[in-house]
Amino acid sequence: MKPHLRIVRGDATPEEIAALVAVLATRAAPARPAATPAPRLWRNPARSMRKPLSPGKAAWRMSALP
Repeated sequence: MKPHLRIVRGDATPEEIAALVAVLATRAAPARPAATPAPRLWRNPARSMRKPLSPGKAAWRMSALP
């Protein structure tokens, strides 16, 4: 098995190698797409606006409903 990381010069301690591997592993990790929050329809101001009135059967009854 071929090593992925090779120290060319110097005498690194196991702690230094572990720190280097940790930094390289986090740097090479693919970025996760940001989660889009669900739309909060219950607090949408357009929800309180009345729908347009349409003439027809029971239109007077629907005129009082939001």
